Amino acid sequence: MVVLPLLFTVPTSPVDLSLIHGAPMPRLPLRTMLLVAGLTGASATLSLAEESPPTAEQARFFETRVRPALVEHCAKCHGATKQKAGLRLDNRAATLAGGDSGPAIVPGNPEESLLLTAISHEDADLKMPPSKKLDARLIADLTLWVKMGAPWPGSEDSPAAASAGPAPRKGAFTISDQDRAHWAFQPVRRPPVPKVKNDAWLTNPIDGFILAGLEAKGLTPNPAATKQELIRRASYDLTGLPPTPKEVETFLADQSPTAYEDLIDRLLDSPRYGEKWGRHWLDLVRFAETNSYERDNPKPNAWRYRDYVVRAFNRDLPYTRFIREQLAGDELPNADADALIATGFYRLGIWDDEPTDREAAFYDGLDDLVATTSQVFLGLTVDCARCHDHKLDPIPQKDYYRLVSFFRNINHFRNGGPTDERPIFANDEERNSYARLLKERKQQANVVQTEISAFETEIRVRLEQEQGGGTGFQQADMDDLHYRFYRDTWDLLPDFNVIKPEEVGTLRRPFFDLSPRTRNEAFGFVFEGVLVVPEDGLYTFHLDSDDGSRLSIAGRSVVEYDGIHGTGDERTASVTLPKGRVPIRLDYFQKTNGLGLSVAWSGPGFKRRLLSTASDAEKAPDLAELIKSEAKRILGPARAERYKQAKHALKELEKTVDPASMALCVTEAGAEAPDTFVLLRGNAHVKGDKVEPAFLEVLGGSKPALSTPSPDAKTSGRRLALADWIAAAENPLSPRVMANRIWQHHFGRGIVRSSNNLGLQGDKPTHPELLDWLAAEFIAQGWRLKPLHRAIMTSSTYRMSSKPNEEALAKDPINDSFWRFEMRRLSAEEIRDSILAVTGALNLKMYGPGVYPEIPPEVMAGQSQPGKGWGKSTPEEQARRSVYVHVKRSLITPILEIFDVPETDRPSPVRFSTTQPTQALAMLNGGFLNEQAGVLAARLRREAGENPAKQAELALKLITGRRPAEADVNRGLELIETLRSRYHSDANEALRSFCLVVLNLNEFIYLD
Repeated sequence: MVVLPLLFTVPTSPVDLSLIHGAPMPRLPLRTMLLVAGLTGASATLSLAEESPPTAEQARFFETRVRPALVEHCAKCHGATKQKAGLRLDNRAATLAGGDSGPAIVPGNPEESLLLTAISHEDADLKMPPSKKLDARLIADLTLWVKMGAPWPGSEDSPAAASAGPAPRKGAFTISDQDRAHWAFQPVRRPPVPKVKNDAWLTNPIDGFILAGLEAKGLTPNPAATKQELIRRASYDLTGLPPTPKEVETFLADQSPTAYEDLIDRLLDSPRYGEKWGRHWLDLVRFAETNSYERDNPKPNAWRYRDYVVRAFNRDLPYTRFIREQLAGDELPNADADALIATGFYRLGIWDDEPTDREAAFYDGLDDLVATTSQVFLGLTVDCARCHDHKLDPIPQKDYYRLVSFFRNINHFRNGGPTDERPIFANDEERNSYARLLKERKQQANVVQTEISAFETEIRVRLEQEQGGGTGFQQADMDDLHYRFYRDTWDLLPDFNVIKPEEVGTLRRPFFDLSPRTRNEAFGFVFEGVLVVPEDGLYTFHLDSDDGSRLSIAGRSVVEYDGIHGTGDERTASVTLPKGRVPIRLDYFQKTNGLGLSVAWSGPGFKRRLLSTASDAEKAPDLAELIKSEAKRILGPARAERYKQAKHALKELEKTVDPASMALCVTEAGAEAPDTFVLLRGNAHVKGDKVEPAFLEVLGGSKPALSTPSPDAKTSGRRLALADWIAAAENPLSPRVMANRIWQHHFGRGIVRSSNNLGLQGDKPTHPELLDWLAAEFIAQGWRLKPLHRAIMTSSTYRMSSKPNEEALAKDPINDSFWRFEMRRLSAEEIRDSILAVTGALNLKMYGPGVYPEIPPEVMAGQSQPGKGWGKSTPEEQARRSVYVHVKRSLITPILEIFDVPETDRPSPVRFSTTQPTQALAMLNGGFLNEQAGVLAARLRREAGENPAKQAELALKLITGRRPAEADVNRGLELIETLRSRYHSDANEALRSFCLVVLNLNEFIYLD
């Protein structure tokens, strides 16, 4: 049936306050239960008298079974704000005291506990809740709780929170036993599969957990989906693309008992799987290829990280390795190219290239890493403790800064250059070949430099002789000297690498020279070039400045003269250097008053020689220009030509040797990490106590075993220690978080809806035992995702229909118990990719730099710098899958943006589906849809000929993934004829308009 679009969405579910069910318990008389437990009469009283604090298991039972029941069914009438019959049931002391009828419970003695009598409805005059008896399962849980002594974690005197979430923390911060007993902090153990009545429905253990919950609520699972529905559902879930008509026909015709399992295996083996599931991960790690803010400049080679993620999912890389590569790939033994590329994880966040407060911006960058790492891998909002102890979770502020200390040594992002990019190689042979090439080029450059230096010395000596032996020429010992100029005020040398320069340029003479400045105070310079070392030996450098300066040779600081001061207190340092061309750098800043810079050196065969301009530099002859102009006269034509060739050869040798590729990656500032301090109220300028690396206190708070790094180490090893802790099987959070995410992307929501927050303020799991079973299975399968996909998708739970059921909707309207499979709208990428797939335009080329779909000029005009940073791609490239579209933070491709592609400034664990008029407008009037309608029309004519009925049938078949009913084809044919009349018998335009309509079908945009 052809209809115009009616875009709708299922509303986001509220916080789950329903009781969490575990394994079913038989309905036994209370007396029988007590006899079995051996707790009757005097023994029950004795257990109360000898009561001890709750064990971790008892605390967990209370928090997952008992407290939710009391909150949902009792707190309204017997909570903090209302106490009918004088009874309050939101803290243990009040519950023991009871109300008008006496104590509500007698710990260890269910038969004498009025609360249990009331909820069992055995006494006609005492029924709670009065309107409806609780489920048998709830009664059994509360009975077992009383039998075990009514353990109630926390203070006996403080009322428990009459809400689903924890109360805000007050007073001195402590981590209580109740905190430690939180379900997510308990070890992952495989629970037994519950026994159920309808065991014929079970396909695998997953179904046992789901059906037990359904039976406890008096619900039955939906009927199975049809094969037609299943192939479309499975194809989108695993590949993000619709099945082709041929794939549908083949599957429907396959009557073998393993047809469905074979389909799942085929889809898991498809390279499209990594593109679909890699996109889920990119949502989490705030993937984008630009920096945000006004200029929103591109990050170099960020697309390699995206390709790494796609490859990792297709390879079914163990999740533990996936964690380690992203957090510490460069620190792993025998790290390959992918391990290095994976550390691009650290460089994906937003970056301000000219912050108002640089120190605050530095810590903002660290905060981004703490927030992303803790939410994505641990499912905790550790970043909430940046300014103070966490208000709801057991995370002290010191824990936050202990986590910061693992990242403290990372080089601040500079948007490219050696601290952000490194060459990558396919194998060791390629890496060694590159190293040999660099070494050979350096040796060749040194040989050529020796020849050039000899020519230039000869010319200089000749010129001095011609001037009567004068010494007016300043010997040039540097080459290729460039500068960066800054305007600001400092008291100490800043890290100029993280500051945007006001101007860059090349110095006219090869000497450190302050003349390019535009002011005489509050400015800075960075000079970089090459020092020509005449021979191997010990060289002494002299530095004097007003104000601070630092001279670095070959990347190492040689002499520093920092702070606010005047000239006249020269500092020296000696260093052994090899013959040849050596990198040299000078950092300098001037705050107020005075102006001065003097840099000199001395070494074997020569006395002190200036590297900076003399005070009368403007009057001194420009030796470089004289050498250039006088070379032919002094050397003669042949030798002058050789000098010219040598200069050209040196330039060629100095060009960057381009390896196979460069990767955006993390680097550190050496083996020794700087100290980390708590920042009071999160203020970057107010330091508190010093902290050392340590893991979360609520999970043990152990310190990493960090070995002393070797002198030539490039990193501290801290990130690898953190990665190993996160990826350890003993970590209770990592496997639960990932297992929950896998479930979420198959069913539309996680077992814990707040999938980035498994802490005390997050949503409670609707099926905690199932989540633990999935996590345990995940570990048992080697932390690989594909076996878990297979288990979930072959379950009867996954294969249920999405059809509505009036009784189930009344009892469980938001489907907390998974009585049916949820209908969903396709994601933004699935919509765009599906359009390209059905029109036949989809280009399945994988990997490589991002592509640039055409964006309307009116959208471009909305940028701060219209059109900047958006390239042009060929039509074939534009038709690639959406995962390969260039992600520019300030300019999202319109068709993706209107269908709720996530923001990229922070982790996005959940895709939201909104309903907006712009969606329908873009689908009907947008340039992309109208263009693709024309492409689809061409396909119909190519494959169905000029027969309108066959064209309508093929179009509907492509769009819906099923063979259309005759009535649908006839309605489509009628529409084509109507459109022909409107367009004055223009068959092509009529067919194009018909294609635009079918691309707007709800059945195309929605799954199931």
